[in-house]
Amino acid sequence: MGKRDYYEVLGVSRSASEEDLKRAYRKLALKYHPDRNPGDKAAEESFKEAAEAYEVLRDPQKKRIYDAYGHEGLQGSGFSGFRGFEDIFSSFGDVFQEFFSFGFGGSPRSKTASRPGDDLAYDMVLGFEEAVFGVEKEISIETYVGCDKCGGSGAEPGTRESMCPMCQGSGQVVQSQGFFRISTTCVRCQGTGRVLVSPCNSCGGQGRVRKSRKVQVKVPPGVDTGTRLRLRGEGDFGYRGGVAGDLFVRLEVRQHELFERDGDNLYCKVSISFIQAILGDKIEIPTLEGVKIVEIEPGTQPGAVIRFSGEGVPRLRGYGRGDLFIEVEVKIPKQVTPRQAELLMAFMELEKEKTESRVKKWPWSRRKERTREADAGVAGEAHT
Repeated sequence: MGKRDYYEVLGVSRSASEEDLKRAYRKLALKYHPDRNPGDKAAEESFKEAAEAYEVLRDPQKKRIYDAYGHEGLQGSGFSGFRGFEDIFSSFGDVFQEFFSFGFGGSPRSKTASRPGDDLAYDMVLGFEEAVFGVEKEISIETYVGCDKCGGSGAEPGTRESMCPMCQGSGQVVQSQGFFRISTTCVRCQGTGRVLVSPCNSCGGQGRVRKSRKVQVKVPPGVDTGTRLRLRGEGDFGYRGGVAGDLFVRLEVRQHELFERDGDNLYCKVSISFIQAILGDKIEIPTLEGVKIVEIEPGTQPGAVIRFSGEGVPRLRGYGRGDLFIEVEVKIPKQVTPRQAELLMAFMELEKEKTESRVKKWPWSRRKERTREADAGVAGEAHT
């Protein structure tokens, strides 16, 4: 009986991706694995068949030959399948380690003793103007820094790493369990295959020591509460020469006594007298960059808003600045002098005259008179 089509064995299409092939093979390997089917010859054959199909279809060169010439083409190229389980486990050691979390012999991938440092966080409080215009500040943080004595290697000067005596440099300890050999991470070297002969007595072999250090933080214009700055490589120094982590600076901005902020825009209020509102005036308007002289138009109403384009907050992610909006608040005096009261009474009398004069001329008054005359004429005709 001839061999089955490899695509049929794995249950995939001819256009299956590498991930599709691996997923299909994993499913079959789990189902027919000899450890799950002891003594089942049919399962063993299915396990071998799936491994052979995966070996061919995952290899671009073998796959091209198979797609063009089938099984005969593979035999002509020298591939005739696996001789037994040892061949399969040796060929797919990394794959089985991914599938089942343990290995079946073969050479483990080399590892390094170094590890990256941790990221750090720092909370910084800024004044309102500092957040708007930007600032550079120096902060002090407690962190791991590279060991000066060993240069970050963790080894006492004049010494170096050597092969781990427990795993002989493989990083794994192999235990035999019947037919299988199960690999576990070496506890002596933590899977690196290397150990320090003489750890640095300053850092204890870590390659780093903990101390306080200064960091310069450049705050860009336009930040606000909740903004987070990332300083790459300013976190903890890595273990035994590993890359340093990052420092994340979280910002909180204090409130301003005059201005309120909404995004890139600023808002505030200014008070003027009711005389200034009526007659108009020139007043001083505060801004973040100093005082401006602004002309109040005669007849300005309470709640009127004056807008200054480009006088707001610089845009953190963009160009230009927001706007400044100033609301006019008209103040009414609680007390007046007798002379002021006299003048205000005269002003009120003039306002009354103006109002009465305006009422006599209102069109609706004349319309009411004409309506009454028309009603009287209709009544007279009816009486006749």
